[in-house]
Amino acid sequence: MESNAPWRATLLTIFPEMFPGPLGLSLAGRALEEGKWALDTVDIRGFATDKHRSVDDSPFGGGAGMVMRPDVLDAAIQGSPAPGPLVYMTPRGRLLNQELVRELAAGPGVRVLCGRFEGVDQRLLEAHGALEVSAGDFVLSGGEPAALAMLDAIVRLLPGVIGKEESLAEESFEWGLLEYPHYTRPQVWDGRTVPEILLSGHHEKIRAWRKRQAEDITRQRRPDLWDRYVAAKNVSEG
Repeated sequence: MESNAPWRATLLTIFPEMFPGPLGLSLAGRALEEGKWALDTVDIRGFATDKHRSVDDSPFGGGAGMVMRPDVLDAAIQGSPAPGPLVYMTPRGRLLNQELVRELAAGPGVRVLCGRFEGVDQRLLEAHGALEVSAGDFVLSGGEPAALAMLDAIVRLLPGVIGKEESLAEESFEWGLLEYPHYTRPQVWDGRTVPEILLSGHHEKIRAWRKRQAEDITRQRRPDLWDRYVAAKNVSEG
């Protein structure tokens, strides 16, 4: 792959019409038009070998639902070479967080396998060393919505997509904390006023206030993140 090639997302799906979807709008859409990243879709059904274009079959051992066939999926993967790891969207996968998003954004791209039905034959995942990724502790009808969320998070980190790079550094999770609250005009709305510190013009005091707010929100809403933040802070100060 050439060094100047754009970061590329390749989606393997039985619903290619779902893409680019929201990724064709706003920041991601503009970056796509400008060639800062690229998107390809692969219709898995195009690699089926029967007249019904079947991509699934009943599971060995019995059980409800159907399982996506390894031979059809392998043909789709092999027939559509693309850069980057093969990512399979699944509730049992590694949790999608900002750390993983940064890792994927730093590479040449991703190939995303969007499962349907009850899932994908395990042998296919093992054969291709798939990275299993979960968008959260919930179940979707398929991998496509999760893939859209993951790609949106990745694309906004690519060079030149967001104008003010410093805005990325202040977002939730970048420093292990949730983001502080934001305020804009009007100064008084519905009887509610903007915190006085934000009107003071004292930038150091504002930064300190925002950090305290971020710490308080993280401690209250995400004790798991707070514990990691405190542990990392103790190590750096020790």
